[in-house]
Amino acid sequence: MIRPLEPVGQTARVGLGLAFFALFVGAWAFATLGGFVSRTFLADPVTMLQDGWLLLTRFGFLHDIGMTVWRVVGGFALAAIVAVPLGILMGAYKPIEALLEPFVSFARYLPASAFIPLLILWAGIGEFQKLLVIFIGSVFQLILMVAVAVGSTRRDLVEAAYTLGSTERSVVRRVLLPANAPDIAEILRLVLGWAWTYVIVAELIGSSSGIGHMIIDSQSLLATGQMIFGIIVIGLIGLVSDFAFKAANRALFPWRLA
Repeated sequence: MIRPLEPVGQTARVGLGLAFFALFVGAWAFATLGGFVSRTFLADPVTMLQDGWLLLTRFGFLHDIGMTVWRVVGGFALAAIVAVPLGILMGAYKPIEALLEPFVSFARYLPASAFIPLLILWAGIGEFQKLLVIFIGSVFQLILMVAVAVGSTRRDLVEAAYTLGSTERSVVRRVLLPANAPDIAEILRLVLGWAWTYVIVAELIGSSSGIGHMIIDSQSLLATGQMIFGIIVIGLIGLVSDFAFKAANRALFPWRLA
């Protein structure tokens, strides 16, 4: 019997996750290979794999994958460099929060895709424009989430540090940062997933390479197998990066095991 909030063992967790993937692929194959859905609109799994192999071996799709990964990593790294220090300052110092929080809250609702025409005007259609799309889409979310995490630090830890003679700067360095480092790392992991959605949007317009460029080219050819393969590649890369983030967090912050 399943109970609310009852923990699941690692073996069962992996097995259940793989089982859902198997059910999903089975339903997909049944719908397409069984003739219930036209393959013009949805390629079957076999055709998708064949088209994916052609992309990898004949059409240089590995280069497209590399370009997309570079854009995600570059844009997200720029956002993290700006957002994490600002978020820590906002969470630690209430006057800074009062100054920046209204604008950050306003800006985080602005869709990054809406800036693409302006960014093309300002930065052209090169790599910098695509990095800026990811930067805009990620930075304000990161700032606010980091600020909320730091601002929620247990007050008794801060009071204990002051009692022991800590200064304001040492409280930030020795209390707020260690207490919230695991949460900040988890926030980075979550927002990295959002960055992948922004890079595809950036590559749909004014791009000559990347997974998004391949998908839009495949659409004009009604090559749904290639389109699905590109989408699956994005999901697989995201899954690998997600697991890598989790492993790094467990290694760096053993006092906060997930």
